[in-house]
Amino acid sequence: MSKFATLFPDTKPVIAMVHLNPLPGTPLYDAGAGIEGIVESARRDLEALQAADVDAVMFGNENDRPYELNVDIASTATMAYVIGCLRSQIQKPFGVNVLWDPKSSVALAAATGASFMREILTGTYASDMGPWTPNAGQAMRYRNRLNRPDLVMLNNVSAEFADSLDRRPLPDRARSAVFSSIPDAVLVSGAITGEAAKTTDLEAVKRVLPNTPVLANTGVKHATVADILKIAHGCIVGSSLKVDGNTWVRTGRANLRSRSDRSSSAARSLASTAAIAVSAALPAPSSHFSAMPRPSSGTAPQ
Repeated sequence: MSKFATLFPDTKPVIAMVHLNPLPGTPLYDAGAGIEGIVESARRDLEALQAADVDAVMFGNENDRPYELNVDIASTATMAYVIGCLRSQIQKPFGVNVLWDPKSSVALAAATGASFMREILTGTYASDMGPWTPNAGQAMRYRNRLNRPDLVMLNNVSAEFADSLDRRPLPDRARSAVFSSIPDAVLVSGAITGEAAKTTDLEAVKRVLPNTPVLANTGVKHATVADILKIAHGCIVGSSLKVDGNTWVRTGRANLRSRSDRSSSAARSLASTAAIAVSAALPAPSSHFSAMPRPSSGTAPQ
C-alpha cells in the first residue's frame, strides 16, 4: 500500500488550509499583533476546520508576499513555533507548505511531526519570483537525512504564478515527474491561488497516472467539489472557506455540521452551514459554505 493510501485509507481526502498571518520580516507582518496574534488566528482556523470534520489540515504561509524561492530561516522557525503551540489541539493528520521552498517544507515537517508536505518539486518555470528550478532529488535526500522517509510528499506539477518553460504537455510532464522523482501524489493547480484547475487537466493527468494519486490543488468550491472528486483522488481547499472566497481573510469561527455517512457509496456532505469570520481585528461577519457533496468510493491507488 502506498504512503498516501496509508495516510488516507478508504477516502478521497478534503485537506483544508490554515493560512497563517504574515510572518515576521515579511512586508505585511503585523508587528502590533506580533507572533502571538499569528498563533491565535491559526488556533481559530484550526478549531473551525476540525469542527467541520475535514480529513486533514495543512499549515501554509500564503500571505508572506512577495514570495521567495529560498525562504528566510526565521519564517520556517516561526511556522514551527506556531504549529508547536497548537500541536496538542491538532486532531487530524496535518501537513505543511513553506512557499516556495521544498527544503524548508521538509525541515518544517520534520520539526513538527507533520504527515505530509506540499511543494513544487519538479520542472522549470518563468515565475513572478524569477527563474524557478526546484530540485526533487535534493528535497527527498534531505527528507531521509532528517529521518522522515515516511513523509508523504505532494508534488504540484502546474506551478501557480508561473509558466512552464518545459513545453511538453502537462500530462507528459506529470508522467515524467512521477517516473524520475517518485512523489507520493501529484497536484494539479490553476494559474494562481484560488483559481480552479481545469477539469480537462485533471482528467488528462489522471489518465496517464493510473497508479498515482492525483489531487485538485486550487479553486475547489462547494459548487464544484462533487464533480472534481469524481475525477480526482482528493482536493485541497482554502480560499472558498473564507468570506466571499477571499484568501486573505481569516476563518475565525464556524458552525459546521459533519459529513454524513462516510461508509456510504453515495455522495457525502461536508459543511452544510458555515459562519466564517474575518480577523480578530474586525467584527465577525458571516458567510456560508454549504453542502459540499463528495463521493466516498474510488479511493487512491494502493
